[in-house]
Amino acid sequence: MNKKKQTALQNKPHLMATLSAAAYKSPKSATKVFQRYGFANNRFIDIDGAQCYIIWDNEDMIIAFRGTEPKQMSDVKADLNAVQRKGYLDKGDVHSGFRGEVDKIWDTLKPLVLQKVSNIVYVTGHSLGGAMATICSKRLQEIISNVVLYTYGSPRVGDRKWVKSLQVTHYRYQNNNDVVCKVPFWIMGYRHHGTNVYLNYKGNCVKLKWWRRCIDSMRGRLKAWSKLQFFDGVYDHDITTYAKRLKNQGVL
Repeated sequence: MNKKKQTALQNKPHLMATLSAAAYKSPKSATKVFQRYGFANNRFIDIDGAQCYIIWDNEDMIIAFRGTEPKQMSDVKADLNAVQRKGYLDKGDVHSGFRGEVDKIWDTLKPLVLQKVSNIVYVTGHSLGGAMATICSKRLQEIISNVVLYTYGSPRVGDRKWVKSLQVTHYRYQNNNDVVCKVPFWIMGYRHHGTNVYLNYKGNCVKLKWWRRCIDSMRGRLKAWSKLQFFDGVYDHDITTYAKRLKNQGVL
């Protein structure tokens, strides 16, 4: 293992957040980021607006999904299409729009993974990319044995039955008042998956009871309002903020 990669993997939450941010970049710019962290090989998949990077070496692979781009109508449609439909292998229901984006690239992605994987597959993404990463991980668990999922600012993806059928290790990061983590709504039958890792208004990973989280949420809003940031939930959704806050946090 090269030293750059070895160092980067010592803080996987920060690395995966950084690669999730790089997924928004052009192939030329993203490649520079991947090389900076010791990954020499990558391939960009872009099919009808559904996009991800596959990054690999002889030991590990990372699949980084690109999140919502407001100028991409396919992304907007995917986010809005919250009707539930059967998930992979009919185990529960998932968000139609999110599944549709994964469907576009799955037939291209699957053989590449099977051809190149040798040890472990990390799957990551932010926002819509986090939702796609979650659905992709569900499909990968059926064909490979070692999948670890990191998502940032991810919306809910499926119903209780579908979430229960997803057996991969999943670290789901939520930055304070990130509004996207609260949709689609619980009352619509959607549930979150994985271990929730909450970043408080100071940017620290903490475990809080529900009532203390409510207090922390209000502190975050007050801090944002003092800076004339009146849409705190939107500011907290920024993937670069996730990466910055996780740079010096404990590893998972």
